[in-house]
Amino acid sequence: MDLSVIEQRLKLILPAEYQGRDVEPVSMGSAGLKFGEDGKVAWDEIWGSFCDLAMAGGPPHKGKLLEPGDTDGERYEEVVAEICRGVKMVTDLNATAGDAGWVRVECYDEAMAGWLLRAITMENVAVRASEWWLDLPAGAEYRLEKEIKNVVTVIAKTCHYWTDHMWPRQHLEIGELFAVMEKEAPLVRPGPEGWRAVQCGGVRSAVWVMRALVACNVLARREGTVLLVPEGEEAARAVEGLRSAAKERNVNEFLSL
Repeated sequence: MDLSVIEQRLKLILPAEYQGRDVEPVSMGSAGLKFGEDGKVAWDEIWGSFCDLAMAGGPPHKGKLLEPGDTDGERYEEVVAEICRGVKMVTDLNATAGDAGWVRVECYDEAMAGWLLRAITMENVAVRASEWWLDLPAGAEYRLEKEIKNVVTVIAKTCHYWTDHMWPRQHLEIGELFAVMEKEAPLVRPGPEGWRAVQCGGVRSAVWVMRALVACNVLARREGTVLLVPEGEEAARAVEGLRSAAKERNVNEFLSL
């Protein structure tokens, strides 16, 4: 794909504040838990601001992928209930128990679910989407101050940027873009084989390729300087296509794979 098309698509997908500036992948640090009078976490009172989106080049929320865990016993039900409570408090979206290992969140529309799918994937939290439904991970071993907080934080962060940093017109245009991309080629997602690791020359290289792949309708994420793409020929072809396009545009320093 021509790099100018990729740049145009990224400009549409990203909030306006990220246009024309480089984002440093530096974390703001972790916010501590706050508790209400009922002894439960006051999820809606924790954050005054959020780190930049990983989609924009900011730091991923997790260094390694957070995946669904064990689903046996009462503890799992407690984790699911707390994640659902947190999601409702920070986004006002309805959340319920989904398939084993997942919490199901009802988005406003398909465009929102598709954008959150791409954004949360790049934050290194497992996520699935179908139509206007979004699935977030859960597990019996999830701890309140760690994994449960990770899930609630990542949906709070990405929903914040979607609802507060982008206008309804942009939401509509993103939905139209996703429809065009889907007609060109279906979204490439990780299957049972999982993710393939591609070592990049540095963080800047990994961020550049990750974002470009999403504009090519391929889910991607990074762990440090390692680019993660779905196993399979489609993702491999997309990476090779970006390598060729970068060489033609003399941006090979960004694509040292």
